[in-house]
Amino acid sequence: MVQNLPVKRLAHAGLTVEGYSRAAVQTYWRIPELKLGFDLGAQPWDFMGTPNWFVSHTHLDHIAALPVYISRRRMMKMDPPTIYLPEPAIAPIRQILRAFSRLDRSRMPCELIGIHPGDEWILSRELVVTVGSVTHTVPTCCFIVWQRRKKLKAEYQSLSGDQIRDLRLAGTEVTTEQRVPLVGYLGDSSPAGLDRNPDLYRAKILIAEMTFLAPGHRKEKIHKHGHMHLDDLVERADRFENEKIIAAHFSTRYHAKQIRQWVDQKLPDRLDGRLELWL
Repeated sequence: MVQNLPVKRLAHAGLTVEGYSRAAVQTYWRIPELKLGFDLGAQPWDFMGTPNWFVSHTHLDHIAALPVYISRRRMMKMDPPTIYLPEPAIAPIRQILRAFSRLDRSRMPCELIGIHPGDEWILSRELVVTVGSVTHTVPTCCFIVWQRRKKLKAEYQSLSGDQIRDLRLAGTEVTTEQRVPLVGYLGDSSPAGLDRNPDLYRAKILIAEMTFLAPGHRKEKIHKHGHMHLDDLVERADRFENEKIIAAHFSTRYHAKQIRQWVDQKLPDRLDGRLELWL
């Protein structure tokens, strides 16, 4: 394995979150069990096998590695990947890939899919990804990965297998779909993005930005530029139902000791131990 970029890992509830994020530097995440990733600000070599990527927005620290990722998969004779990204970015990204193709004298095969808030993308019989609207300085989306399950409707649970079969053959829908939010990815957003997409608070694992932490920073300016402050998390502490909350995308003006100190002052129990600082 080629270790060319930093990668942290968290295993929880049968899922593994891998990646790294630092504001203005690079952001990349993947959940290998779900065969998908979020953002391509850089591309660790072993992330190349992940075929589906959901790009939240087009700031370079979230998308700069897109041509590298596509080119590597072609070089290794892998199938073209599928890239989901906000619809306004599709035409410019196509132009960029054509330019790189000319410079590299090679093809850049991929499927680019424009997305909008409110979309649902079915990845498999068990998985669906929903797209939400957040607040940032360029068109930006958040994502929730749902596990879909079919459950027998309550009125049919006392019936025998033969009776249920007969109902199905007669065209009766005997099951109902239940959805469990597995992973929520906020991307870059002011706290309005969280509040606008309340299911993010229910995902088993939430990946959220916490770009700013210093007590003296003006939150109105932070929010205007589409980011969050530690205080925004504190104010919403009782809303988080998540089993794990990964806070990342810290500003480069802070070092790790400062980040831990400020968080422990405001959230000494780290939300009952659920809060993970991605340092």
